[in-house]
Amino acid sequence: MKLSDAVDQRMSVRAFTPERPPRSVVEDILRRAARAPSGGNLQPWRVHVLTGQPLAALLADVAGILADPARRETPEYDVYPKDLWDPLRTRRFQAGEDLYATLGVPREDRAGRLTQFANNFRLFGAPVGLFFILDRRVGPPQWSDMGMLMQTVMLLAVAAGLDTCAQEAWSQFPRTIARHLDLGEHEMLFSGMALGYRDATHPINSLRTRREALEDFTVIRGYDAD
Repeated sequence: MKLSDAVDQRMSVRAFTPERPPRSVVEDILRRAARAPSGGNLQPWRVHVLTGQPLAALLADVAGILADPARRETPEYDVYPKDLWDPLRTRRFQAGEDLYATLGVPREDRAGRLTQFANNFRLFGAPVGLFFILDRRVGPPQWSDMGMLMQTVMLLAVAAGLDTCAQEAWSQFPRTIARHLDLGEHEMLFSGMALGYRDATHPINSLRTRREALEDFTVIRGYDAD
């Protein structure tokens, strides 16, 4: 597969089949992804892979927390800036509207939207969960390194016939994640990721989020003078 094809085909899949990828495939993806760049070659990442009973135990624990607001935890960080401004606010709003439209869930159906949001914490049915861990003492450059690792994982997954959904939403459960993954004092969850085979029959996987035109996000200087 050409890299450009993998980039084009990668998407956030939100419905998976129960078929589990072989361990050897998951290991190969992560081994190759470790070639992702990192400043000073710090390689600040750690990845925990959960499937089977360990994953089921985590999902059950989180389901219990979702059902009991008194058990909610303080998120590790804000996934989005507070008071999001345009055009970022409009892009996020539109992505949400497009997603719920695939399910026929209108804006006024709050219960339906909350049910779909809760699917985040079932990994959308994916049989494998990847959890990306950073040392909380690192800074924004190392967070960027982790992003490059995760993008590389996602593209390699496409090349292997798999799909993913990166999920920063898991940062809402730092204590629970730390307990299940046996994290050290300085370790923190950066993001989760669902990994598996997409359910091609599910309407939610028809969504392809919109992207801005090249001229809307790019400034090019110097070519006109050549």
